[in-house]
Amino acid sequence: MIADFDAIVLAGGRGSRLGSGSKPDLEVGGRRLLDIALAAAAGARRIVVVGDVAVPEGVLLTREEPAFSGPVAGVAAGLAALAGHSEWTLLLACDLPGAEAAVARLLTAAPAGDHDGACLLDADGRLQWLLGCYRSAALGSRLADRGDPPLTAMHRLLGPLNLLAVDPGTASVADLDTPADAERWARMLAGEGQG
Repeated sequence: MIADFDAIVLAGGRGSRLGSGSKPDLEVGGRRLLDIALAAAAGARRIVVVGDVAVPEGVLLTREEPAFSGPVAGVAAGLAALAGHSEWTLLLACDLPGAEAAVARLLTAAPAGDHDGACLLDADGRLQWLLGCYRSAALGSRLADRGDPPLTAMHRLLGPLNLLAVDPGTASVADLDTPADAERWARMLAGEGQG
């Protein structure tokens, strides 16, 4: 079980497929996507949000440089903002309406000593990089070794690590990218509320 961790919540994307508005501020089931992510990460010692969005008191806020330069730059900015790390770092996208159950499932993982982290799998058996918890030292080493120009793809950053793949069980790892996704999630969450 993973207990001692910090959290980096990536909330800096444009969300262009959703149309207008801020993706982290989008409400699904009466809650902002960002607030769902923050609730999912509530067990962290420290939480840093990477993006241009309002955060509650006690949550750190930073931005990747330059803005909109991608998730790897966001992870680097988030790790730098933590300035000293817990043993583990949770990486979490802000567009996961099922984040609370998914992160709870992830944190039950028991990576062996030679594992650099653990990631949930999607329905196709692919690792979900932004539903993962990584040894902070391993994450820092990968970020320091990004090359010049620095790599920008999450799979190139994290793929070389020795990761434990975690079955999500009944938790959803699906993200929200389009208005149709938002409608589907709203219906699903409304159904849960009636149950």
